[in-house]
Amino acid sequence: MSGRTILAVETSCDDTSAAVLRGECELLGHIIATQDMHHGFGGVVPEVASRAQLAVIDRIVAQTIDQAGIRLTDVDAFAVTAGPGLIGSLLVGLNWVKAAAYALGRPFIGVHHMEAHLFAPALEDDRARPPFVALLVSGGHTLLLHAESWGRYRLLGGTRDDAAGEAFDKVARLLGLGYPGGPAIERLARQGDPGRHAFPVPMVHPGQREGSDDYFDMSFSGLKTAVLMRVRELERADGLEDETPHLAAGFQHAAVQQLTEKTLRASRATGCQRIVLGGGVARNTALAAHIRSRIGPDAMVFVPSPRLATDNAAMVARAAYFRLGRGEQDGYDLNAQAQLPMPGIV
Repeated sequence: MSGRTILAVETSCDDTSAAVLRGECELLGHIIATQDMHHGFGGVVPEVASRAQLAVIDRIVAQTIDQAGIRLTDVDAFAVTAGPGLIGSLLVGLNWVKAAAYALGRPFIGVHHMEAHLFAPALEDDRARPPFVALLVSGGHTLLLHAESWGRYRLLGGTRDDAAGEAFDKVARLLGLGYPGGPAIERLARQGDPGRHAFPVPMVHPGQREGSDDYFDMSFSGLKTAVLMRVRELERADGLEDETPHLAAGFQHAAVQQLTEKTLRASRATGCQRIVLGGGVARNTALAAHIRSRIGPDAMVFVPSPRLATDNAAMVARAAYFRLGRGEQDGYDLNAQAQLPMPGIV
């Protein structure tokens, strides 16, 4: 397996990405093509996303191969996100990889999108290895895991309603900040006072004990509703514009407090002093800073660079390296699944 060259494709949402990985962490080429046409809709339009991906995937892969300095025939194996995600988008990448693998007679494997996020920090820091507690926060998912080893994960908690990234997007729309909402809220929150509109921290109260069904779980719908009610109050008083930075700061503070508290609980319960953050919300610097400020001095917090935190093919290639190394591969009957179960949950 050492030195094996893997070409990976990621098309689970609106981005189109390809990567060439040699061995465990030698990233030879990596390109991410983003789509700007969704900004006016306030969110990703699935049909628009998949059509745009179909139009660019050949070019993105060709540019990645050129960047890597190899030929397509030099690829030893292919990898692709098989789910979860938007079904039309997933099929674009999956069918491209199936065709390439068939034409060249190479093995291929479908990768779970959220497992791939677990591997992203390991591409940049060799210490980001199990056992660790992982907080995976994105526009579609919010998961709290204990990774006992690669491929063996214990699900501790998750969101009971909105994903963290989805809540950031919805609140951004309420505040007129556009899409995507996470970066916009973070920028605006720097100008605001989080105490001016102190929203309650969801799913965190003194009566919770380990073993309670809500001890590790999270929720964002109530927080989103609280922001909506405050926005309507301010609109009636014609005072929304001046308060927008403070609303952004208050919302972000409550969301970050909840995510931090749940992560620290998981660290204490498992005795694990390594924390891995993954997913688009991991780009939020306030989240990583707050976790680092709260956790003990002996702990390590691993956060992927912004390029590897969002959807990308490099993390898919790294997850595939692990799976292929165990002798796993898929057949041509592999299909995309919008709600693909996480592998390795024990």
